[in-house]
Amino acid sequence: MKKQIEKIYSRPARPGMVGDGFRVFNYFPNAELTQKRVSPFLMLDFNAEYDFGPSDHLRGVDVHPHKGFETVTIAYKGSVAHHDSTGNSGIINPGDVQWMTAGAGILHKEYHEESFSKKGGPFEMIQLWVNLPAKDKLTAPKYQPITADQMGKVILPDNGGVVNIIAGSLNENRGPAKTFTPVNLFDARLNKGGTLNATIPANHNTILLVIEGKVTVNGEQVDQHDFVLFKNEGEEITVTGDEESVVLLLSGEPINEPIAQYGPFVMNTQHELQVAFQEFQSGKFGILE
Repeated sequence: MKKQIEKIYSRPARPGMVGDGFRVFNYFPNAELTQKRVSPFLMLDFNAEYDFGPSDHLRGVDVHPHKGFETVTIAYKGSVAHHDSTGNSGIINPGDVQWMTAGAGILHKEYHEESFSKKGGPFEMIQLWVNLPAKDKLTAPKYQPITADQMGKVILPDNGGVVNIIAGSLNENRGPAKTFTPVNLFDARLNKGGTLNATIPANHNTILLVIEGKVTVNGEQVDQHDFVLFKNEGEEITVTGDEESVVLLLSGEPINEPIAQYGPFVMNTQHELQVAFQEFQSGKFGILE
C-alpha cells in the first residue's frame, strides 16, 4: 500500500542567518509541523545553494553548547570545519555527513573550511537535529564522521541514479550511521526518469525534501525545495526524477516522550533543563576557545 502524502509545503518565505556562515530556511518545527508530528526529528535547517563569496574571515557559528540530542550535518556543496570541547575536529566535504551525538553535553563550533572560505563558491548544507530517548540523554558525546565513500549504495536500474544510505536500510543495503532509535536517511541522486522505490514502516514519521530539480512522488509533482509530509499509513514510496534531481528522504520511529527544550538543550523535564543550564554555566561541558 502506498504511503499517502499528507501535505506538500513550499520553501519558507525567508531565510535566517545562523551565525554569519549559514543562510538557512527552517522547515520545522513550526506551529503546524510540531516536534511530535516529526519525531524523532527535532529541526531541519536547509542552507539552499548560496555563494558567500571569498573571505579571509571564517564565517560560521562560534562556541555554543548542545545537550540531549544529535546533530546531523549533510554537505552538498562547500566545506565546513568543526571543533568541540572533547578535542575532536574535522572537515565535512561535499557528499560527507557529520553525525554528532551531544548526549550528556558538549561545546561545539563550526565554520567554513579555510581553503573554501578563501576562494568562495556555492555552499549548500542541511542540518538535522535528532532527538534521543530519555534513557540515552546522558550518553557520552561522540562523533560519526561519514565520508561519501563509506555510504551504503543502491544503484538504481536503467541508469536511474544512485541512493546514498546514511542511516537505516534500503533494498537490504545498510547505511553506516548507528542510531539510538530506528531512523532511515537516504540521499538520492536521480537522473531524469530514474526511480527510487522505498518501503518505509507505516508508523514512521516520514518526510522528503527536494534539494535540486523536480520529482514525482507517489503520483504528485513536487518542485525544487518543496517539502513532503507523509501520512502514517501505508509503506510504499516511489520517487521519479522529472529531471536530474537530488532528494533527501528521512523517516523515523516516533519517540513518544515529553520534550522540554530551550535553545540547544533538549531534555524531558523542566528540572532537567535547569540542570543543563547549571552544568553549562559551571563549565561541566569543558572548554573551547
